[in-house]
Amino acid sequence: MAVRHQLIERSPEALWAVLADGSRYADWVVGTAHSRPVDGNWPEVGSAIEYTVRLGPWDLVGHTVVRHSFPPRELELEVDSGRLGTVRIAIEVRSWGEDSLVIVDEHPLRGPAGRLHNAGLEFLLQLRHRSMLSRLAAVAENAPHGAHTGP
Repeated sequence: MAVRHQLIERSPEALWAVLADGSRYADWVVGTAHSRPVDGNWPEVGSAIEYTVRLGPWDLVGHTVVRHSFPPRELELEVDSGRLGTVRIAIEVRSWGEDSLVIVDEHPLRGPAGRLHNAGLEFLLQLRHRSMLSRLAAVAENAPHGAHTGP
C-alpha cells in the first residue's frame, strides 16, 4: 500500500475546489493527457470521469469512479485502466493551520496490478505520488486565493 503526504499551502476548501473539478484531473494526475466528466456530478459518489493516457503513438482511455466523497476532507476513487486492472486511490485532506496536509493512499484492487503488486511497484507508486502531489500543490497554490476552480 503506497501512502504519501504533502503540505499544500491552501485551505482544505481551496484544495477541494481543485479536486472537485473533473476537467482538471489531468492537470495533477501523473500520466493523464486529458480528462472530462462523463457521468453524474463530479465528485459525488457514483460520478465518473474519463481520462486519456498517451504512451508514444497510442492513446489509452480509462475511467475513474468516485466511491466515497466527504467534502472537503475525503475522496476515494476507483481507477479502471481496462486490462491493467483497477486501483483504489484515497485522498485525505486535513487542516494544518491555514494549510492542508494531503495524504494519498493507493493500492491495486483487481487485474494484473493486484496480482503483481510487490516492493518494486510500491517504489514506482511512491515516485508517481511525489510527482502527483507536487502537481496538485502547484495547481492549488497558483490559483488566486478564494478562487473557485471547480464547476
